[in-house]
Amino acid sequence: MLKLVRLALTAAVVTAIVVRLRRRARMPQTPPSPPSERQPARQPGGRAGMGAAWAGIALIVAVTLAAALVPTEAQEASSARARTHQAEQDALTAALLVSENDAQLPAPLATGPAVTPPPTPLPTPAPTGPPVPDPGCAPEPRPVRVRPIDPKVRRAVDRQWRRIERWLRANAPRSYRTLGAPGRARTIAIAEAQMGVDFPDDLRASLLRHNGSRGARAFGFGFSYDGAANLGIRRIRDAWRAECSRNRTDPAHGDWNGRMIPFVLFEERHGEDGVYAVVDSAAGTVGWDDTISGTAPRLPSYYALMRAVADALEQGTAVEGWRPAVRGGVLRWDNAEYGKP
Repeated sequence: MLKLVRLALTAAVVTAIVVRLRRRARMPQTPPSPPSERQPARQPGGRAGMGAAWAGIALIVAVTLAAALVPTEAQEASSARARTHQAEQDALTAALLVSENDAQLPAPLATGPAVTPPPTPLPTPAPTGPPVPDPGCAPEPRPVRVRPIDPKVRRAVDRQWRRIERWLRANAPRSYRTLGAPGRARTIAIAEAQMGVDFPDDLRASLLRHNGSRGARAFGFGFSYDGAANLGIRRIRDAWRAECSRNRTDPAHGDWNGRMIPFVLFEERHGEDGVYAVVDSAAGTVGWDDTISGTAPRLPSYYALMRAVADALEQGTAVEGWRPAVRGGVLRWDNAEYGKP
């Protein structure tokens, strides 16, 4: 606006100067006559010409100002339309941003007091149902049948027993006196029918010579500081039933299988450690819990265990990390690495 006014004034001044110069150019070059010789009638005409010139200048200024005002109003109208359009665009952009944010948020933001959402419920574990009984612990009924034992196996087992008996009698008499009387073949057959398993020949031959061991600090084919006791025929059956019952009520007890036959009891063990040495009726392997890695096969057969024990007694060597020792007439087993407890 200010620039337009300045332009109009400049145009008026220039016009006045141009008119003045043109008028001088039309005037005669002769010197003016004395005042007495001038014609009085020309004076009004000169003032009239100056008035016309100034009137023209005024008209030019007015036209210039009018022209300056008219474009300014148009420009203001255009600016108003531009501002309106920009406001509409800003509103549309804000609406789009709100829509996008609403799509990303899990729920619209509340304008009232903050409300704590309810805690997310934990997933409910799928029902597992009752533990499935071990099929080996639910054998089909079968008749009682006394099976013959391979004579070679029986002679080999008796030979190992003689070595063990001789050493115990001479070095650990109290342990020797815990050896049980010979067992009966029919009692073994009844236990086999009730358990649904066949005892290996070497285990049956051993039970026919000594039906387990009894009493405090009884002798057994097991290794620990407190010793272990050989189980008799009925105790083998009862221990098998107890382990099968524990397996049904405690699914976490996964080391047990109904085809296993417990034959040694670690009397001083408690808690989660295994308390039995077992022979696998299908594979014939012997294993026990070492209290670290659980029950695992450690020797290929019951006879191999007997022979390893006889060798250790006679030679004073270690078997499975345990060395025989006698204290107070009782056989003990000391850790070969750390010595006695």
